[in-house]
Amino acid sequence: MIIDFKGQSLDYKNAGQSLLFVFLLGLIVVFLVLAAQFESWIHPLVIMFTVPLAVGGALFGMWLTGATLNIYSQIGLIMLIGLAAKNGILIVEFANQLRDEGMDFDAALEEAAVTRLRPIIMTGITTAAGSVPLILSFGAGAETRFVIGIVVLSGVLAATFMTLYLVPVAYSLFARKTGSPGDVARRLETEAGTKKPDLEPVESPAPAE
Repeated sequence: MIIDFKGQSLDYKNAGQSLLFVFLLGLIVVFLVLAAQFESWIHPLVIMFTVPLAVGGALFGMWLTGATLNIYSQIGLIMLIGLAAKNGILIVEFANQLRDEGMDFDAALEEAAVTRLRPIIMTGITTAAGSVPLILSFGAGAETRFVIGIVVLSGVLAATFMTLYLVPVAYSLFARKTGSPGDVARRLETEAGTKKPDLEPVESPAPAE
């Protein structure tokens, strides 16, 4: 006796199996891009701490509205990887810039968290507001758009407000002994000796009479 799936059940089974692979691939790609940008393995790790918060908020929103985990909600979860990481980038990047200017680590982190508070809230609210038309839509295919809107709305709101607390704490714990991209550039300039001394002009000999 063999039990098999057909039709929509088979499609859902195959899509569910590929979700984990696509989600992990998205995490790896985002992490490698951030590692190349920040020239560090620690700073991207701090930023990626916001992704589980976004996924948890999205699942909580789906539970409240009675939505199911289908192919459309899975697409929304993959979208959240990039949407959640942007808030952590604002804090980490600005903190690195302040450290490049010579500011103390704790002072730079506090200044970055306070200064980037308004941009993070503004971008989070605008992203969440953009998903409201998907939730309020009606007509053919409204069920699919509703699920994507719920995932994006709840995930972005959870990641936005939790980023303000988690990213500074994670940065303080893990990135205290790390440098910034500016430190790497200055060290390379020192080792390569790019700052050459100015050479005095040599006077040409006077023509013979």
